[in-house]
Amino acid sequence: MSLSRLVPRIDRRLPSLLGRLALGLMAVVLVAAAPTDVRLRTVPLSIATAKGVAHFTVEIADTDATRERGLMYRKSLGPHEGMLFDFHTPQTVSFWMKNTYIPLDMLFIAPDGRIVSIARNAVPFDETPIWSGGAVTGVLEIAGGRAAQIGAEPGDMVTARMFHR
Repeated sequence: MSLSRLVPRIDRRLPSLLGRLALGLMAVVLVAAAPTDVRLRTVPLSIATAKGVAHFTVEIADTDATRERGLMYRKSLGPHEGMLFDFHTPQTVSFWMKNTYIPLDMLFIAPDGRIVSIARNAVPFDETPIWSGGAVTGVLEIAGGRAAQIGAEPGDMVTARMFHR
């Protein structure tokens, strides 16, 4: 077959092939951009308060990517669930509620497990920074209002593998 006969065949098929390729590529981009409800590894955690000890199962966010995503796009959080952000070294941190659908309590935790400060009922979608109020290695996010229910206050102790006394 001569090249002159092959070129018209390719020319007729090219728009169709490019169209299918473009649609496939758009589908991949849409799937990659869509928020997913990815669950991380979980660990037990407890908080000793004046009311007693409250037990939780928390997901661990210990990489830049998992800390950046946090609980964004989640539609619910059970009363004994949460997310523990591990910063590895003590530092002052701030959080916000961008793309977060549910109110959260944020407990800022020192390396020894002592609660430094608590931000109660952070407002969904609010991008105002919420500061730790001191150097922390961990931040525990639980359902909004839950810290008050269990009686959590600054100075209370959190027990989890990452905190050392």
